[in-house]
Amino acid sequence: MATKLEGNGLFESSRMMLPEHREAYNQYMIHKDPRPKPVIDEQEWQQIGQVLQDSFNQHVRVTLDLYHPYEDKQASGFVTVINVFRQEIKLRYDDDWDWIKFDDIIAARI
Repeated sequence: MATKLEGNGLFESSRMMLPEHREAYNQYMIHKDPRPKPVIDEQEWQQIGQVLQDSFNQHVRVTLDLYHPYEDKQASGFVTVINVFRQEIKLRYDDDWDWIKFDDIIAARI
């Protein structure tokens, strides 16, 4: 019993972790090492541009793979606006829309 009261023994023997702390630790471990952004060559950019143009002109649904440093993201919808000056597209979902930057697009397919 005497060893429990020496130094930091009392606190070392009564460790516990709150659920909030465990969740915060898990989030920290997930977000600790971000993924690098993939480099897309000119030929892939041309293919992405062609798919976006086809979706805009022919009103077909397109699925985009988007860059996010910690998780895989996809967006699926119809391209309604291609703004070359601001370098973004307007993607319309079923009842909502988003502006998506060209730099965030990794791949596009119909």
